[in-house]
Amino acid sequence: MKIRIGDELLTEHVRVRIRLDYRGESRSGRFFFGGKTKEQMAESTREQQVAVLRNVPLQGIMIEDVDLSLDVYTVSQGEGKRTRDWAYAPIILTLRVENLDDLLPLLIKTEFRKIEFLSPENISLHRLDMERLLFRLSQSFQQELKLLEQKYLR
Repeated sequence: MKIRIGDELLTEHVRVRIRLDYRGESRSGRFFFGGKTKEQMAESTREQQVAVLRNVPLQGIMIEDVDLSLDVYTVSQGEGKRTRDWAYAPIILTLRVENLDDLLPLLIKTEFRKIEFLSPENISLHRLDMERLLFRLSQSFQQELKLLEQKYLR
C-alpha cells in the first residue's frame, strides 16, 4: 500500500484489528455422558480456528496478535416456541496486510463482526487498486455462493 505524506510517497503495511465470533451449538453425548454445552462447543470451535489461523499461512497477511480474552456470550434468536440460544466465542486478530484485497477471505466469513483500521490514518486508493479490490470482492462472493450451493443441494 502506498501512502502519501505531504510530497513523500511511502510504502507501508495496513494494520487492522478484526473481530470474529465463532458459534457453538450444544451436542448431546452418547448415553448419559459426554455431552457438551453450547458454551463449551463455542470455546472448542474458537480454539480450533485459532490453531488453523496460526498454522496455515494466508497470502499477504501477517498475524501480529490473537486476543482470546473476551468471554463467551449467549444470544437468543427466533420467536415464541422457536426461540433458540446460540453461544458465541469471540477472538480479536491484529493483522498487518500488504493490500486491502488480502483481507477479503476473512471479511466474507460468517464469523466476521467488526473491523478497525489501526494505521495508516488516511488511505488513498488509485483507480486500479479500487478496481482490483472490487474484482476480488466479486470473485470471493461468487466462490462463497458456489460453496453454499454445493452444501445445500446435496
